[in-house]
Amino acid sequence: MQLNEKALLLRSEDHVAVARTDLAPGMALEHEGRKIIVRDPVPAGHKLAIHPVSPGEPIRKYGQIIGFATRPISVGEHVHLHNLDVREYERDYAFASEFRPVAYHDTMRTFQGYERPDGRIGTRNYITLVSTVNCSATVCKQVARYFDEEKLGDYPNIDGVLAVTHQVGCGMRNEGEAYDQLQRTLAGFAHHPNVFDYIFVGLGCETNQPLAVMENNGLLQLLPDPNRPPIVTIQESGGTRKAIHRLIEQVEAMLPEANRCERTTQPISGLVLGTECGGSDAYSGITANPGVGMAADELVRYGGTVILGETSEMYGAEHLLTRRARTEEVGQKLVDRIRWWERYAAVRGAELNNNPSDGNKAGGLTTIYEKSLGAISKGGTTSVNDVYLFAEQVTEKGLVLMDTPGYDPPSVTGMVAGGANVIVFTTGRGSAFGFKPAPSIKVATNSDLYYHMLDDMDINAGVVLEGISLQELGGQILDEIIAVASGKRTKSELLGVGDEEFCPWEIGAML
Repeated sequence: MQLNEKALLLRSEDHVAVARTDLAPGMALEHEGRKIIVRDPVPAGHKLAIHPVSPGEPIRKYGQIIGFATRPISVGEHVHLHNLDVREYERDYAFASEFRPVAYHDTMRTFQGYERPDGRIGTRNYITLVSTVNCSATVCKQVARYFDEEKLGDYPNIDGVLAVTHQVGCGMRNEGEAYDQLQRTLAGFAHHPNVFDYIFVGLGCETNQPLAVMENNGLLQLLPDPNRPPIVTIQESGGTRKAIHRLIEQVEAMLPEANRCERTTQPISGLVLGTECGGSDAYSGITANPGVGMAADELVRYGGTVILGETSEMYGAEHLLTRRARTEEVGQKLVDRIRWWERYAAVRGAELNNNPSDGNKAGGLTTIYEKSLGAISKGGTTSVNDVYLFAEQVTEKGLVLMDTPGYDPPSVTGMVAGGANVIVFTTGRGSAFGFKPAPSIKVATNSDLYYHMLDDMDINAGVVLEGISLQELGGQILDEIIAVASGKRTKSELLGVGDEEFCPWEIGAML
């Protein structure tokens, strides 16, 4: 039978093809007039050598280097951890050499969203209790639990009372990179387009003071009365029970006004899409991620914003992004973050190639280079307009990058803090993920996963392996983004997932 019946050759210059199904030893495949005899068992999603490779030679997939052979590899062999590894190699960043202006659409699509006083558009309508320190987390959670569906039954336009809690906020310096990053993360969740109003909740003696969060991030100047900031502390209130009672009273006073917010017709240029992949497999870079990229390109052409995060999963593919940078300065900002990550990993006894998880490897991904080449396709093909620090407010339109870890909860935390009002999350192994206050649309990379975890998956990208085009899948994903932004509940929202995923990225010393 022909190679393409059993395996996918992504580029003509590739050394490997990706198995569509399990390949058994002895199977004969025809490719360009020559016969390839499968030598080893090759699981679905794993790589089959279609060209011989000598030790030390680079191996290509997607037309790019995914690693180097650690021993001779013959045609028909399984290519994976036993014969492929990473090594440093020089990449040509060619800053802005492939920059192309965006061809915008002449017409505008719309969705039903919540217009905020500053012009930003929400896709959900929450009230948030933002804990400034772990010591106030229980108070926030108990108040949020108090306002269950029954108590909010008379307020149909309110999606919930959300407790934004975490494990830090003290035992740290009250200045510097880690302190600033935590504060802008918390401020981003308080003043978010999907949030009607908020209260900062502290213990009272913590390093990360609520008033400092507001002062350092420009929130005081947005208040009707800066002398009465929305802050409650346990110590000033007289203890846990009194703080809970005080917060319940304050939230109850917010409910009628929050419920008066109604969805109105808004341009999809008001959407800020965060993109994430988790529990990836080899099909992620073939089906779901490029499908999201197609939707991302369309959103950008409508004037919207797309955030590509996971810097540690750009490593080895960053040269493809720097070429699309709007300017050399934008491209250099990405390279600077890559160099920061190299130092960050080295000082902690890690390396960026530690990134592919056991599940990634079982799904056919061998190296961080290979994983990154598939991961960046979520960002589509348009120009890279800026590079942001973790949780920094995104103000640029079009495709932008944000410096986040690859680990899903902190990565999405950073993008949502930066203003993402909807998330698309791709998965090949099966991630059960949600993220309040931003709805999270989960896209399965293959049909087996989609039907096996039907209650968790919103879209099946596995149809690409069955003949549907990436363009058609991208259109389906964009339609779903618009529907969800207009109020359709995602599978994770229906399951109640999303309260525990808030996870600020901790980069500082704990004292």
